[in-house]
Amino acid sequence: MNKRTQRALLTAWMIGMATLLVGCSEPSDMSSPQAGFAGLGAEAEGYAQASAETPLVFPDDHGPHPDYRIEWWYLTANLEDSVGQPLGLQWTLFRQALMPPDERPAPIEWASDQVWMAHMGLSKGGTHLAAERFARSHSEQSQGQAGVTASPFQAWIDDWRFQSPASANFEHFTLSAYSSEGNERFGYALTLSAKGPLVWHGDNGFNAKTVQGQGSHYYSQPYLQIEGSVTLNGEQTSVTGRGWLDREWSSQLLTAEQTGWDWFSLHLNDGRKLMAYRLRGGGENGGDYSFAHLFDANGHTEQIGSQEITLAPLTTERVAQRDIPTTWQLEMPNAGLDLTIEARHPNRWMPTTVPYWEGDVTVRDTITQEALGVGYLEMTGYATSK
Repeated sequence: MNKRTQRALLTAWMIGMATLLVGCSEPSDMSSPQAGFAGLGAEAEGYAQASAETPLVFPDDHGPHPDYRIEWWYLTANLEDSVGQPLGLQWTLFRQALMPPDERPAPIEWASDQVWMAHMGLSKGGTHLAAERFARSHSEQSQGQAGVTASPFQAWIDDWRFQSPASANFEHFTLSAYSSEGNERFGYALTLSAKGPLVWHGDNGFNAKTVQGQGSHYYSQPYLQIEGSVTLNGEQTSVTGRGWLDREWSSQLLTAEQTGWDWFSLHLNDGRKLMAYRLRGGGENGGDYSFAHLFDANGHTEQIGSQEITLAPLTTERVAQRDIPTTWQLEMPNAGLDLTIEARHPNRWMPTTVPYWEGDVTVRDTITQEALGVGYLEMTGYATSK
């Protein structure tokens, strides 16, 4: 490979990484005001498009979809240590294509058409720690600094690794991720086992995010039982609990007007699971777009829809120079649910290149105040203010 080709490929890599970093910054910092939150509303000409006409296929869909622009493998967990103290953790691997399929270079040295970003978070009480990593790859190469394979399932970036043995069929996993050294070291080594089926969200696994029809292929494994160890504040402790794995890929997830989202994954004490979100913008007459999927302990859908849910913030806290809603009311009258969802602690800000709030929550009945469950909440697109 001559020097001119090397320079061209290196330039393409640098431009792609800059696109990832700028496109995923806060709306006020974005280079294009028509790109929507984190660039997820930008036009995606030349990429594969998510639709209900493309059915989910396993095990292939556990792996990467490089012809789509964006994708993630997203795990959250509500855990307890040996004395019953709650902990929360997150591990996420993101993939973004740098260019459409017909513009990609051949898989030669330094050629890259995919970039990867991974986040890990660990919380207990007022302590919240976060770390991130970046990598690059070529869509035609299955090994490297970061990547995903479908069978056997492996998702990794450097030594952060989430995987399942070949015989497990996406039912048993191990996760290992650590950051920093010495007394500052934190992370986890976990074993995860699925105690229920995969759940598909929306129409045939296609989940619309706007009234105009933009959306993603989206399924979850919300029935994970977890045990293992967590290292935090210089100590290692045993933990057990519940996890929720989300899989999602798209090329244009949002519209240009959508400024962020508030996303909930809840484990109810009666065995039911609830995924719900509010996208700010993208609804009827310029309003918000909301969606909820309630399903039972066996994965059977009890209710799914965008018209039967009301999500409203009740209280806010000042976090990272932003007013962040940390208590919410979620109403689904047709399902008999009126829930109050509250962050265990407001200090769950992820000060990563893509800044957002992500943390563990408790769930109770709004009327009786009965404890009904636990879960996780993610909030994006909240701008700084004085």
